[in-house]
Amino acid sequence: MTAPRGAGAEERAGRAGGPVPVLLVGLHGHGRSHLRSLLPLCESGLVRLAGVCDSRPPEPGDDLEGHGPVPWFDDLGRAVDETGARITVLVTPIHTHLPLAGIALDHGSHLLLEKPTTAGLAEFEQLRAAVDASGLACQVGFQSLGSQAVTAVRDLIAEGTVGRVRGIGGEGAWKRTSAYYDRAPWAGRRHLDGRDVVDGALTNPFAHAVATALAVAGAATEAPRDVELELFHAHPIESDDTSCLRLRTADGTVITLAVTLCAPDSQPPRLVVHGERGRIELDYTLDRVTLHRPGRAPATTVHPRTGLLENLVDHLRDGVPLLVPPEATRGFMHVLEAVRHAPDPAPIPLEHQRVWNEDDVTHRTVNGIGALVHRSAQNLALFSELAPAWLPGAAEATPTTKARP
Repeated sequence: MTAPRGAGAEERAGRAGGPVPVLLVGLHGHGRSHLRSLLPLCESGLVRLAGVCDSRPPEPGDDLEGHGPVPWFDDLGRAVDETGARITVLVTPIHTHLPLAGIALDHGSHLLLEKPTTAGLAEFEQLRAAVDASGLACQVGFQSLGSQAVTAVRDLIAEGTVGRVRGIGGEGAWKRTSAYYDRAPWAGRRHLDGRDVVDGALTNPFAHAVATALAVAGAATEAPRDVELELFHAHPIESDDTSCLRLRTADGTVITLAVTLCAPDSQPPRLVVHGERGRIELDYTLDRVTLHRPGRAPATTVHPRTGLLENLVDHLRDGVPLLVPPEATRGFMHVLEAVRHAPDPAPIPLEHQRVWNEDDVTHRTVNGIGALVHRSAQNLALFSELAPAWLPGAAEATPTTKARP
């Protein structure tokens, strides 16, 4: 990657006041949520939406209302140069993260990069090298890592509040229909047009669970000692929609995560720190921490969260440390790499699903899946160790796979 072009990186990282010009890349799909979150920041004067970039022009439902006239571009390099964007927000398919990040950096723009960081570990190293060479900043969009709830849990562990930690269990049960997978050609794909995508439950919708569990364990920047995976799918897709993992961090801490996109309804995902003298529950989407100790009433606290774009602006203006630089996602990327190399997910037999259609949308639930992911988190167990009724046939197709970094 070449030296930054366009407006100088030094100038863009200056401490001058006034709204910071932001370019949003990826206007449709998840980009709409970024548009909505940008609006209050624009109204407060922190940032200014200088332009949007997408292969398709804005549509009436793209929520540009409130931002005023916003130019549209279909070429990223030209968009950065003509808008003078100090920050480029990349909300694009996983397999495009590295090449588009390279263009933004080459043209002198700092980055807020949607998670997952890249589609593989080799790409991750290329991104880190490009960011370092550019002298620009890159923040990765794991919003949960901006929550003080993570710090609160780590403090409770460090203080010995629940004694020695036996392990961290995680559970996630969400409902996603066929519309979720029909929204884009890359959705639910392991590969597309000869490139890795790795859009599975563990690596995209529940990527926050993986990254947050590693942060709680103090292992966000480390390669895990090993990773065990059990990947399945109920939807007719390439990737996993119902999966579990167990890893051991470099210091031996056990982390299990069990997730599904085939639940009857969506519940807040939860991490559970199991200690010898109690447990700590972290509902990371709600910034809520609940401490359970024998003989005492549960104690719940809710914690503030710093937005990642606000933190990036503070970093550029005042040198505040980034909350989620690429290196803070290294442990997560090793998990993604294990998923990338794992055998294709095994199908969950149809007789263990409930399937129905409503308004041309197919709904699928896996029988007993909510209770299963909960048991996994409580027992630090893989699906195969809990023996759900649907596993025997599926296990023949995909046994537990174990990867070492």
